[in-house]
Amino acid sequence: MTDGMKPGMREQLAADDYMGPATFGHRPFLTEPEELDERMPDAAVVGAPWDGGTSYRPGARFGPRALRSAHTPGTYHLDLELEIFDHVDVVDYGDAICRHGQWEPSRQAIYDRVHAVASRGIVPLVLGGDHAITWPAASAVADHLGHGRVGLIHFDAHADTAADVDGNLASHGTPMRRLIESGAVLGRNFVQVGLRGYWPPADVVAWMRAQEMRTHFMQEIWEDGIHQVIDRVILEALDGPEYVYLSVDIDVLDPGFAPGTGTPEPGGMTPIDLLRTVRRIATDTRIVGLDVVEVAPAYDHADTTANNGHRVVWEALSGMAKRRSLGLDAERPR
Repeated sequence: MTDGMKPGMREQLAADDYMGPATFGHRPFLTEPEELDERMPDAAVVGAPWDGGTSYRPGARFGPRALRSAHTPGTYHLDLELEIFDHVDVVDYGDAICRHGQWEPSRQAIYDRVHAVASRGIVPLVLGGDHAITWPAASAVADHLGHGRVGLIHFDAHADTAADVDGNLASHGTPMRRLIESGAVLGRNFVQVGLRGYWPPADVVAWMRAQEMRTHFMQEIWEDGIHQVIDRVILEALDGPEYVYLSVDIDVLDPGFAPGTGTPEPGGMTPIDLLRTVRRIATDTRIVGLDVVEVAPAYDHADTTANNGHRVVWEALSGMAKRRSLGLDAERPR
């Protein structure tokens, strides 16, 4: 598809990964709402460089830059046999300007930038940041489309449903509770995948069950296999809602595949299962928002974590492109 770029901009964006501006996937860089109105892309990348909610190892504020700088291997999907950007137009809409140590202005900045995208029927692809950013990001999408119309599929080692963490209501361990409490996402359509380990405690698990949250632990994946589990996940997320918001904490992967994260937990998913599962969700459901969070490059080795996080977005875009190639999702979500 024609991209409307000037030759010099195209040359810069087409350069190898170590040259030119670091936009996600070498996509065109927009900064103004008027530019969104003029181009009206299908999806827009938004950075949310906030890690003030981190309870263990900080550094996810550098995640958006690492994900933008990750190796972009090409745009033709071998399995799906399609050129991704022949079917979905994607731009990079820059970062929400987060103020270090200041949650409220940072939360508002994330909300406003994501809402500017979602309110135009454009799918926001949000690069975190710690998991606290999902609270404003998913709220912006749900506020536009309507509370109860969006199911949330959440890949993570941790439930992130604490009432607070050390008194912090906006910790990266609390965003899912905030979303349910606000009514943005109904508990029964909040589906979690990959949980394992030793947190949260029993009282938090009891709260989750009282909200009718659907939780698929790694034990279930180990026993039943990812294919059966993901069938259940999709049915549960769409048990009422029309749309899906997908939130992927990179620590859902085993730390052997994602060492660069703030709270690593052994015994997690493999990249092959996560990436194909994300592709399946994006192909079989109407994705209206996505975030990839908790990439902390200071702890990464050989860019392993950043590359896996990048491919999560790439596979989501591939699934969206497949739907468009089949004539689905022709109208923007409203």
